[in-house]
Amino acid sequence: MVSLQYGATVAKSLFPAVGAAGTSALRVGFSALMLIAVWRPWRRSLARREAGWIALYGVTLGLMNLLFYLAIARLPLGPAVAIEFAGPLAIALLASRRITDFLWIGVAVLGLGLLLPVSPTSPLDPLGVALALGAALAWALYILFGQRAGRIDGGQAVSLGMLMAAVVVAPFGFAEAGLDLLAPGILVAGLTVALMSSALPYSLEMFALRRLDRRRFGVLMSLEPAVAACLGFTLLGERLGAIQWLAIGLVIAASAGITATSRRPLPEAAIIEG
Repeated sequence: MVSLQYGATVAKSLFPAVGAAGTSALRVGFSALMLIAVWRPWRRSLARREAGWIALYGVTLGLMNLLFYLAIARLPLGPAVAIEFAGPLAIALLASRRITDFLWIGVAVLGLGLLLPVSPTSPLDPLGVALALGAALAWALYILFGQRAGRIDGGQAVSLGMLMAAVVVAPFGFAEAGLDLLAPGILVAGLTVALMSSALPYSLEMFALRRLDRRRFGVLMSLEPAVAACLGFTLLGERLGAIQWLAIGLVIAASAGITATSRRPLPEAAIIEG
């Protein structure tokens, strides 16, 4: 989580130079190259139906990254991550019919309500909130499509999916930044974002999942909005008010609660962000 959110702070520092879309293009582009080098997906042929699921997975992965970066260009990291958590929380709700789960969702809705601009206590940019909600929807779809794509071949699905994400995001990145994306200093910073936001955290998550059951892993991942808020404050000087911290705390409590009390473990894709 620290690696992932540190990568987000580095990404925000790139926004003045190449914009949020340009930075997103660098992240998914370098991530795709790294994953293809590791998994070599060309070694196995794909049926048309399999390719379709991977394409849908990749499109939602690209949109999730793009919308989140566009959101954090307008919002502090902590609230943006908390709002984005609405995606996996919605999936958790759809997978359960227990009363306690609905109570946890109520806690999450209360937290999100304090963050959304419909509340007079929320100073957040309305467009930024809308983009974060769009990223939440993309995350939910990414989970659903990722489950289907992951049944084909995990390494092949994630590498080809990230390649599709790069294809989706690249036009937005070049439209915003043009050839500035290819400047050596920008490429080095983009590689750093890809390493810290994708390669390193995904590798650490795989090691963690071998030592923790998914329920405990999901509870720990629920702390991500707080990690994001702390790094945003420490590295970017993003100060949050008491109401915003309360809202983030409620989202964390809901995410941890619904994960800890669920009878069935959440799907792996639901707790590993793309």
